[in-house]
Amino acid sequence: MAETDPARPDGATGVLVLADGKTIWGRGFGAEGAAVGEVCFNTAITGYQEVMTDPSYAGQIVTFTFPHIGNVGANMEDVEAINPHALGCIVREDVTDPSNFRSTQRFDAWLRGQGRIGLSGIDTRALTRAIRIHGAPNAVIAHAADGVFDLDALRAQAQAWPGLEGMDLARDVSSTQSYRWDDGLWTLGQGYATHAANPDGPHVVAIDYGLKRNILRNLVAAGARVTVVPATATYDEVMAHRPDGVFLSNGPGDPAATGIYAVPVIQELLAVGKPIFGICLGHQLLGLAVGATTSKMHQGHRGANHPVKRTSDGKVEITSMNHGFAVDANSLPANAEATHVSLFDGSLAGLRLTDKPAFSVQYHPEASPGPQDSHYLFEQFVAQLKSAA
Repeated sequence: MAETDPARPDGATGVLVLADGKTIWGRGFGAEGAAVGEVCFNTAITGYQEVMTDPSYAGQIVTFTFPHIGNVGANMEDVEAINPHALGCIVREDVTDPSNFRSTQRFDAWLRGQGRIGLSGIDTRALTRAIRIHGAPNAVIAHAADGVFDLDALRAQAQAWPGLEGMDLARDVSSTQSYRWDDGLWTLGQGYATHAANPDGPHVVAIDYGLKRNILRNLVAAGARVTVVPATATYDEVMAHRPDGVFLSNGPGDPAATGIYAVPVIQELLAVGKPIFGICLGHQLLGLAVGATTSKMHQGHRGANHPVKRTSDGKVEITSMNHGFAVDANSLPANAEATHVSLFDGSLAGLRLTDKPAFSVQYHPEASPGPQDSHYLFEQFVAQLKSAA
């Protein structure tokens, strides 16, 4: 390995090496090291901690299109899982000192403590345009304080990574045991509501394919008691908790791969008429369970400003999205109907079954980060369970 690379700009301590051989230099921050995954982009202007800790980003390197990522710092409240799941992040401007009363730490220091790599000084607009034109590439993100990299080895690593198609990641990010959840939503000056679950509320069993904490908080805020079970839980293990309804969570990877073990469980739950609500990966798995197909999207949907039209009344919800796979609308069976449609590209954003108490949406109604237009879905689900009690 050469001491220096003639193509490396002065001061470059980070690099993104794409599988096609392209090398993009920048300034590394956060942890040192290298990680391989798929490069995607997110258009949200805030909520970067929630994005980095969202289990749905497992296997991915996030390019933030908003240039000033890190300007509100980091804290221990704005996380969606115990550990970050995104492999790293790419930003335009260097991380600055935070300017926010809730900040307890600089974003770059938080990344370093979490073992995640950051890369600044990148033309994120050009990278985003490349993803939109050519699709999400496989790549290695690397950071070394001395700026010395074995580019051939990094390129080989990027080329050898198989990609997200056919990859089951839900099993990797899911909880390994069942547990109860009873905390509610966050409010200014009070933090998160603790022990907020209604002891007499309907019991929801949430299957954890990579769920976010604010999903559970919204279920509690809507009046439910919540028990979380692992992604690999069997039908008998789910039913042992005597659920009034079942929630299918978000998560990473290819739904067809996760569906190998998840779909049979969902089909059994449907067969006994158990009410079901799914989001994101859970939406895709519900689609697979009733005979629809899924496919990988060209660039995916990731951001906090995605307009979705409700087919029932024509109203538009501004939603938070994070998905690279979608249910093929034309593959829906006769007993499934589209309830929501993306106004960006017309892709299916929600479905319901006409003969079973089951529905799902492709977006993230818990809105962390993002608008709260869709919180009503949690209330709708819990109200459905109460009325059936």
